[in-house]
Amino acid sequence: MREKPPLTLYLAAPRGFCAGVVRAIRIVEEALEKWGAPVYVRHEIVHNRYVVDGLRAKGAVFVEELDECPDDRPVIFSAHGVPKSVPEAARARRMLYVDATCPLVSKVHIEAERHYRNGLQMIMIGHAGHPETEGTMGQLPPGEVLLVERPEDVESLKVRDPERLAYITQTTLSIDDTAEIVAALRARFPAIIGPHKEDICYATTNRQQAVKEIAPKVDALLVIGAPNSSNSRRLVEVGKAAGCPYSQLVQRAGDIDWRALAGARAVGLTAGASAPEELVNEVIDAFRDRHDLTVEQVETARENVEFKVPRILREPAA
Repeated sequence: MREKPPLTLYLAAPRGFCAGVVRAIRIVEEALEKWGAPVYVRHEIVHNRYVVDGLRAKGAVFVEELDECPDDRPVIFSAHGVPKSVPEAARARRMLYVDATCPLVSKVHIEAERHYRNGLQMIMIGHAGHPETEGTMGQLPPGEVLLVERPEDVESLKVRDPERLAYITQTTLSIDDTAEIVAALRARFPAIIGPHKEDICYATTNRQQAVKEIAPKVDALLVIGAPNSSNSRRLVEVGKAAGCPYSQLVQRAGDIDWRALAGARAVGLTAGASAPEELVNEVIDAFRDRHDLTVEQVETARENVEFKVPRILREPAA
């Protein structure tokens, strides 16, 4: 029998589900338990096909817009948040709805509204088209939030009053890339006001820090996550920037490009904030099938954050 080549797998910690994702999934599961199937969910509850398919099998129906939902069934808004117009439309139709927006995203919404009430125009650092960006920008009237994605976008900004500005960020961005954009904003608009506490969430920060710790030790890095998951894609970029020669996003073990890993003696493994631990174990098992495997966990932080589900799910059914 041919001997398996040795390989060390450096497993990032923290990795995988964050508190906001755990809460969002619980909201769908408890809504199904309370009201029965079907329960409608506007947009993917979190960006992970495995999770979405599992909830669909239990009776969740995923739609892109509210007008695809009937009036007489509960609807849940995804963890990424929604523009104000969405719950307003749900109330107008007298729909039963549950808002699964991550509390850390809601914090950014509240921050944006506070600045708006104080007469400031907002600049949002984020990715165009991402549901979180659309939800946050949709908290204020059109024109009150300007979007920048790169440092070079700052120069072309047309603002109402350079002395009356504040900035907010998407919660799942690269810490280092965001710092560059903030520096460009401060250079052009010295009076701009930033958040009291960093908008990029603790889970994004912790997962990026773990990748930075692992990257110099490995020949390749695998990030388990969905192609439309911002925080997962940022982990791939962080790995490359931190010195890892090869960084790949995979949804499951079946997506691994084994030819690209040929000859590797050390591989890093992490998972985005919406990827479940079952998929991490699946990838580890795939490596164990091919290698004489040693697994070493690299822990850079411990997380004990927990968010409650909305009160409507904790109250007895009418």
